[in-house]
Amino acid sequence: MPSQNGNDIEKRLWAAANNLWANTGLKPSEFSTPVLGLVFLRYADKKFSDVEATLKDSNSSRRRVQDNKSAYQAKGAIYLPEKTRFSYLLNLPEGEDIGKAINDAMRMIEQDNEDLRGVLPKNYNQIQDWILIELLKLLAPIEIEGDAFGKIYEYFLGKFAMEEGRKGGVFYTPTSIVKLIVEIIEPFEGRIFDPACGSGGMFVQSAKFVERHNGSGNHAMSIFGTEKEASTIKLAKMNLAVHGLAGDIREANTYYEDPHKCFGRFDFVMANPPFNVSGVDKERLEKDPRFGLGLPNAGNANYLWIQVFYHALNEKGRAGFVMANSAADARGSELEIRKKLIQEGAVDVIVSVGSNFFYTVTLPCTLWFFDRGKKGSKRENTVLFLDARHVYNQLDRAHREFKPLQVSALANIVRLYRGEQIETGDSDEAIWQDVVRSYMKDEFGIKGKYIDVPGLCKVASIDEIEAQGWSLNPGRYVGVADRDPDEFDFKERLEELNEELEVLNVEARVLEERIAENVSGLLEV
Repeated sequence: MPSQNGNDIEKRLWAAANNLWANTGLKPSEFSTPVLGLVFLRYADKKFSDVEATLKDSNSSRRRVQDNKSAYQAKGAIYLPEKTRFSYLLNLPEGEDIGKAINDAMRMIEQDNEDLRGVLPKNYNQIQDWILIELLKLLAPIEIEGDAFGKIYEYFLGKFAMEEGRKGGVFYTPTSIVKLIVEIIEPFEGRIFDPACGSGGMFVQSAKFVERHNGSGNHAMSIFGTEKEASTIKLAKMNLAVHGLAGDIREANTYYEDPHKCFGRFDFVMANPPFNVSGVDKERLEKDPRFGLGLPNAGNANYLWIQVFYHALNEKGRAGFVMANSAADARGSELEIRKKLIQEGAVDVIVSVGSNFFYTVTLPCTLWFFDRGKKGSKRENTVLFLDARHVYNQLDRAHREFKPLQVSALANIVRLYRGEQIETGDSDEAIWQDVVRSYMKDEFGIKGKYIDVPGLCKVASIDEIEAQGWSLNPGRYVGVADRDPDEFDFKERLEELNEELEVLNVEARVLEERIAENVSGLLEV
């Protein structure tokens, strides 16, 4: 197969792999890891071959070059013994146990590469030999440049997550959401932390951001992560390896464990934590400095996660994370924690995202951004609210995403708010017209200044936020864009009403808890 860089290669490979999957009878989770392992192996094989070509000279035999393990590792290649090569596995004689051969190959790779110990899949005996041979044939002839194998890996991760539904969302955050978070926090260099890192997508997109601006992402940043699922950690480490990255990712339950000693340590924090988790034992958290703003009384862990992100930042650090909409208006003890965060000047940007962006839930969500370095700046006592619920690209009936130009436009609004230069890519006009032309006045961005736009963005002072009961719901500040009466969209209005109902339900649960506590107190008297 000739060299390819087209956007369709991931789709063609997925279609072929999906057809093979239909013949296995396996669940998505049983098929996904072995397939991703073969994508990883093909990447490693391609990298190894490229380095091998540079090491050879007229006086070196292939055997002498291949046995020089340290030379390969010095050039960023994973060392591959002969029996781990794609060509060897493809040319095994008929009747050979292919599943065992691939399992053995994965073990040999782990023996020679410390960072991959215990990471690579070794369950290929679950898949029929003929299907494994077809998968090897599918991947072997591909000759693609740059980060193409990383793109294939990410694409397959996303498709498997979609197939696995709720379970898949545990390890995968849609790429367009991750890209928007990265573009807004701008992780140019330093320590980056994800305490719910899943398959490592936040790290990968951060590295790509650095590469676009500064060169090598792996040299500019240090990667740290925690994840409670051992199987997901393996996906993350393979994902990093396919993108030429390395990091310190540890198995831990972030509520109770802090293996990286994260308090005040990181330049950047990014995460997509699980929403509304109940059952956390708060007695075990009482002396933990990561929860220094107070333990919430509510029955979910949203404000535990929010404090983990906040306290992990150093004095100039930025954080960007996904959060349930209900957290923006939560009452009681959660309101008091939110009030402290706002008064500290850490809350920088809040973005509303519409429904159907995630594979796990259809409800809309909110992106929160902290910037502890904005103290003393003009933004110290302000928060930018962005309503991006009506900004999306419809992938299919049930799923949406942000197009690249939409990510750029939303990030540029934040840059203008911060007084930074916008990033225009190929064309100023192309970026702006795709998202904001229907909202904007001509001077927005073109003259390099920020303005409030009804229905899209609003900079609110802390006094204005206090007047709104310390709410961080963008809908309370942004307002609505002017539209003709016949432009009423029933579906959009229904989504808005559903969001309002969600907030009211949260308030009702808080009141219910208070009443129960008061009744209990009266009965004890």
